[in-house]
Amino acid sequence: MKIFNIKKLGMAVAVAGLALVGQTAWADDCVKPQVSGYEYVGCLEEGLARVEQNGKRGFIDKTGKVIILLQYDYAHDLSEGLALVGQNDKHGFIDKYGFIDKTGKVVIPLRYDDAWPFSEGLAQVRQNDKYGFINKTGKVVIPFRYDFAWPFSEGLARVKQNGKYGFIDKTGKVVIPLRYDYADDFSEGLARVGQNDKDGFIDKTGKVVIPLRYDDAGYFSEGLAIVKQNDKYGLIDKTGKVVIPLRYDDAWPFSEGLARVEQNGQEFYIDKQGRRIQ
Repeated sequence: MKIFNIKKLGMAVAVAGLALVGQTAWADDCVKPQVSGYEYVGCLEEGLARVEQNGKRGFIDKTGKVIILLQYDYAHDLSEGLALVGQNDKHGFIDKYGFIDKTGKVVIPLRYDDAWPFSEGLAQVRQNDKYGFINKTGKVVIPFRYDFAWPFSEGLARVKQNGKYGFIDKTGKVVIPLRYDYADDFSEGLARVGQNDKDGFIDKTGKVVIPLRYDDAGYFSEGLAIVKQNDKYGLIDKTGKVVIPLRYDDAWPFSEGLARVEQNGQEFYIDKQGRRIQ
C-alpha cells in the first residue's frame, strides 16, 4: 500500500513512511558536494549540506568547506534559513533541540524536548509533553497545549488533542474543530480526514467536499488523489468524481503527468486518462 494510513500506524512508523515518500521526489534534485572522509554527506539545501562523522553532525558548502563544525548529535537540513539541531544527554539520547543559522550561530537555544523544522515561518516545538509553535526569533506564538502538532501547510497546521484531529491558523485560532479520528495536511486546497475507519476530504473552511466513504485515501497531487475501496485503488478528482476506476492492487501519486500502478503483479505507468504508458 502506498497510501500511508497513519491513523492505523504508530507515529514513528508513519513519519518514517512519509520520509520514504519524500525520497522519491527529492532524489532527482539532490546535489551533493563531491567530498570524501565523511560517513554521510547530504544534499545541498539552501547552500549547505549536512555531514556526519564519528556520531557528530555539521555542515559544509558546495566546495566542501566546513561552515558549521561537526559538534551536534542531531542536525536537520536547513529550512527557511535555519537548521534544527540537537544534543545528547549523558545517556546518549537526544535531550534538547534548538536552531542555528547558516553561520552556525545559535539563534534559538537548545531547550526544547522535541522540535520540527520551520515551515511557513513557524516551527512546532514541545515542552512538558505539549506542543506549541515558535517564530524565528524564538517567540512562542501558539501556546503549548496540543498533544501533537504538524508543520504548517497552505496556511493551516494539523493538531491533535485527546485523540482527535483538527486545524489551526497562524494566530492559533482553531479553524476546523478537533473532531476527526485522523487528518492529513492540506494539499492543493484539500485535506484527507477520517472518521469511523472511512476517509474523505475537507476544504479549508472545514466543509466536507468529498464524503467519508473510502477505506483509505492519499493526498491530492496534480489534481488527483488515490482512493481505496474493497482492496482496489483508483483516482478521484477534487469534485469526488472517479476519473480512473478502482481496479489496481496498488497505486502511487501522480508526478509530471504519470502515476505508477500495480495490477496482477505487474507495475507500470498510466496517464491521467488511465491509459497504460509503455
